[in-house]
Amino acid sequence: MPRGPRLDAPGTLHHVMIRGIEKRTIAQDTADRKELLRRVGYVSATTETRIFAFALMPNHLHILLMSGPYGLPAFMRRLLSGYAQYFNRRHKRVGHLFQNRYKSIICDEEAYFAKLVAYINLNPLRANLVHSLHELSSYPWTSHAVMMQNTGYDWVERRYVLEFFGNSEATALQAYLDFMKEELGMDRTQELSGGGLIRSHGGWSKVQSMRTAGKNPQGDDRILGNEAFVKKILKDAQDSNTCRVTLEERIHQFSRDIEQACNQANVSLSLLSSGSKSCALPAIRKKLAMKAVYEYGISKAETARQLGVTTNAVSYMLKGR
Repeated sequence: MPRGPRLDAPGTLHHVMIRGIEKRTIAQDTADRKELLRRVGYVSATTETRIFAFALMPNHLHILLMSGPYGLPAFMRRLLSGYAQYFNRRHKRVGHLFQNRYKSIICDEEAYFAKLVAYINLNPLRANLVHSLHELSSYPWTSHAVMMQNTGYDWVERRYVLEFFGNSEATALQAYLDFMKEELGMDRTQELSGGGLIRSHGGWSKVQSMRTAGKNPQGDDRILGNEAFVKKILKDAQDSNTCRVTLEERIHQFSRDIEQACNQANVSLSLLSSGSKSCALPAIRKKLAMKAVYEYGISKAETARQLGVTTNAVSYMLKGR
């Protein structure tokens, strides 16, 4: 059964899972891993997306994040397209690097935040990439090393995570470590990543007992939370759909952005679309192209039409970003 449309709003907590196409490797060496995580940090800053945990595995990446004002799709488009272009150039390959549809689950922060942090950070240990919590503390491809201050990804909101475990640094860090030890003995795959009904009601046996009692429990594969949380998210999504900005409105706003950029730079619209590379014109076009594609979700072809350039030119402007 196909998944429904994505649910999102600024300030929404998501557990995002990005997988390589056909389960292939997404980072072949240390240089790739550093570049992918550099881009996570860069794009999170430019889209005001908050990152709380991550685990970079050989063929997939987990991120626990809170979407910013531009939404989750803007963050993901910039991250995935930019890194895929880098990876293909470096390894002299063509074609898709990631599965076409990344998985994102909206999460009830109060009930699941700590569990998700532990679940994500423990991924390398469960996969036998490291063999102890002590070794995991220095493993640079998960945010547990950030929590232990053994690696310097300053875009991970370490303080925010620690606040879930205590008021002072020392107390919170010890409580976090104790919780990690407890969670190491727990298998929460079904609870945190399984079917929506199972996640919403604490296991298949509880779902069955509710049905036996004549209840019709509600769940959704896109949401991690109890039935009340699921209903609230779905209602909020339905309400937001009634005022969703259409493509025509986004294109109209982009045309106004183009006009404003020209006025600020004291250049004419015709000069901007002439292909001239004089003055700051290439930088203006590039900034506008990035805004159209990554913030407004306008296609490269339509962006090219609005800017008076070719689609290939727009693709070049976005390359490496």
